[in-house]
This record gives sequence, structure tokens and C-alpha cells, in this order.
Amino acid sequence: MAQDSDVLVIGGGIVGLSAAYALTRAAPGTRVTVLEKESAPARHQTGRNSGVIHSGIYYRPGSLKARFAVRGAAEMVKFCAEHDIPHEVTGKLIVATERAELPRLHALVQRGRENGIPVRELGPAQITEREPHVRGLAAIHVGTTGVCDFTAVANRLAELVQDAGGRIRYGSEVRVIGRRASRIAVRTADGAALRARALVNCAGLHCDQVARLAGDDPGMRIVPFRGEYYELVPERRDLVRGLVYPVPDPRFPFLGVHLTRGIEGTVHIGPNAVPALAREGYDWRTVRPRELAGTLAYPGTWRIARHHWRYGTGELRRSLSKHAFADAVRRLLPDVADEDLTPAPAGVRAQAVLPDGTLVDDFLITQSPGVIHVLNAPSPAATASLPIGREIARRALATLGAVRT
Repeated sequence: MAQDSDVLVIGGGIVGLSAAYALTRAAPGTRVTVLEKESAPARHQTGRNSGVIHSGIYYRPGSLKARFAVRGAAEMVKFCAEHDIPHEVTGKLIVATERAELPRLHALVQRGRENGIPVRELGPAQITEREPHVRGLAAIHVGTTGVCDFTAVANRLAELVQDAGGRIRYGSEVRVIGRRASRIAVRTADGAALRARALVNCAGLHCDQVARLAGDDPGMRIVPFRGEYYELVPERRDLVRGLVYPVPDPRFPFLGVHLTRGIEGTVHIGPNAVPALAREGYDWRTVRPRELAGTLAYPGTWRIARHHWRYGTGELRRSLSKHAFADAVRRLLPDVADEDLTPAPAGVRAQAVLPDGTLVDDFLITQSPGVIHVLNAPSPAATASLPIGREIARRALATLGAVRT
């Protein structure tokens, strides 16, 4: 017998759980079920990032990323404090190491001010005062950046959803989606059948596939990029006090190799960005031929390669050579030696790519009758997850005809 819900949410990462949480708060009594294919929440993008609460300084004013990250950073700090989740507002430095980067650094100052973010400009002596081992020509200090444990946040959201009467079904990979009039039917790999009046697709690395299962053309494809990290060995963690970033290249959605002292005291360095050979390809050994073939058959993949081959070659070189990776780190942290770095777990970014090779640079949320698709929610989605969740809930409740004002 099929189990009925008002809203089915596919995906138990931080965005899907935030959406379910927002639904239970905005419309108590709404029957919400979260379907997660893994045995626990936050197993992919949520649990494999650097744990940074982003300020929103990088993002185009007025964009969803800018609005949701600025709002979400403050809300995430408050949520962590209210629920005793480890967190710290450390601030961060964005450091220019070459003169060619100075105009981009100044542009970030202006963007930060347009986004309502407090930004302070620093010279070399002030950089050294904050980070004695970091070298640069100039920097900006962004005070609202911090760190937290996003896996713990996701776990707490899951508890709150269940406390409010929602259901979370782990080990429930969605295989079939059927749509009839005002009902949506879903069948999972374990043979369970579920029905709902609305469906929310927060499937992350698999969101475009879920959209197609629902009969919708997403107009994009997820091209997975693996971000590889190192850690500083324990006896060298004193090289980094907080968070240190390079000046990003505005042509790419990646922030470059940065230094992150996490909430537990370890110092992550990375990530680079290389093509993953599977959607959950966390190392070069993990290859899923069918997924790889789909990526290679997509026109946007080859257009990315053609336009950005120089950038990609550098990233591949740093992936294959620890010395090359360390050289990139030494631009910010000259005292680091190759032997100071030890490999850390990698993550995979679910990057939406258009057929013309354009990397989608904002959150992308689309709708069709009865269905909401979250089709691009990489970083800073964890930071912005609470306002993203409310936006998804608003749309889902509108679909149900139960919007609360």
C-alpha cells in the first residue's frame, strides 16, 4: 500500500532537511517525508566541505547567492548557538599576493559594501599581525565569516523534522516518479511506494537525473568537480590562525586553494577543482562508466574544456603532484613544506552546466506542476540553507494552496 504525504522531499542533505524543517514550521500539520538514499544525512556535499560559514562577499548583488548567504550566515550562527552546535565567528582574510590581483581585491571591497557586509582593508603589516606566517601585498578582512559543523546542523534539522511529525526514510533511493493530476507517486529501490501532493527535488549530485525521472527537462546537467584537500600535520597547525583565502578569479565559481582552521582545530588546505569520474567520485580510482559516459556525451562538458583548458591543466597538475599543490599554497603561506601536508577527505561539487558550457553561477530553483527542483546549490548553499529552505517551503505550500502569510 502506498504511504501518503503532503510533500515528499528527495535528498537528506542540509538543503533538503532545511526545506522539510521550514515546511513543518510554516504549516504545522503538513505531512512531510524526506527520502534519503544513504543510511544517514549529510553524506555528500554537506558533510564533505570545509565547514566555512560564508559571508556572501563574492556574490553578485541582488543574486540569490548574495541575499541568501548574507542572511543565512547570521541565521546559521544563531541556529548553532541555540542548539549547542560547535561554531565560531572567526572572520577571514582575502589576500592579494600579486599586483595584478589588486584591482580584483578592490572590486571585492565594493561588492562587500553593496551586499551590506563589513569589510576592512589591510596592508602587509596588518596581515602579519593577524596571520604571522601569511604574506601578501594587501588584504581585506571580512568579519562575518566563521566555521561550524554542518553535519551536526543537518543531524539537528533531521531531529527537529521528526519531532514535528515529519518522517525521514533512509536507504530510500528514488527509482520511479509518476505524475497524475494532483498526485505524485514515487517508488524507491527497496520497493516502497509513496504518494504526495507536491515533490521537492533536493538531490544534489543527482538533481538533474531526478528532474528527468519526474518528466521535466532541467535544461542543464550536473558536471561533478572533485575538490581535493590536504591538512597541515598537527605540529605545523600553528602556521594558520584562522581563515585565509586568495583573491578569486571571477571567471570561475571556485574560490581557489585556501587555508581553513576548522572548529575542531585542524587546518584544511584546498580545495583544487578537477573533473570527477563519477558523481560520487571522491578519488581517481572511483569510476562509474555510465555516469562518465553521460558527462562526456554532454556538449557543455567539451565547451568548458575548450574555454578553460589552461585553468584545468593547472588544477590537474596540482591533483597529481603534491609538490605542485604545495607550491600553490606557498603563494599565501611561504613557510609550508611539502612534508607539512597530509591528504584529507575530498568532496565533490554538484556544478550545474548549461549546454553552451556556461557554469551556472547562482542558485537555480525551478518549478513545474506539483514539483520544485533545486538544480544548482553548491557553496555557499550550506551557509544559506535556512533561507533556501524557507524559499522552497514557500513554493511548496503555494503548490498545496496553503501559503501562510
